[in-house]
Amino acid sequence: MRDLHNNINIIRAVSPVAIGTTGTGKTSGAIDLQGYDAAEVEISYGTVTATNAVFTALITECDTATGTFTSVADADLLGTEADAGLAAAATRTSGTTKNVSKRVGYIGTKRYIKAKVSSTVTAGTPIGVNVIRGRPHRRPTT
Repeated sequence: MRDLHNNINIIRAVSPVAIGTTGTGKTSGAIDLQGYDAAEVEISYGTVTATNAVFTALITECDTATGTFTSVADADLLGTEADAGLAAAATRTSGTTKNVSKRVGYIGTKRYIKAKVSSTVTAGTPIGVNVIRGRPHRRPTT
């Protein structure tokens, strides 16, 4: 009943890295959801020094790993991409506007998703993205 360990699988989608050039951001490779009925995209933000920096999360989906990925409809997300990002803040506070993890769930029907995080400034802020696949068809997960 309390066994989460054997019922999820975590994939590192974007290794911790400075987000880089304005607007470019970092995009994960295609994450295969076959064999799972749920996914959660977790984004970890490091220290943000620019008070005007806005970090935007974008989740895309596709039926094939090499096809054209399109934005996920809001109805296929639990939470919002805006909630998974970071807004500008006059003062950055650890745990809310820096040094924090945010998340958004995916409940769509496509086999593959990608996660992208971009910034409005050239940011040295480190980010990392993990995709947690849940509700596996077969347990335990590996």
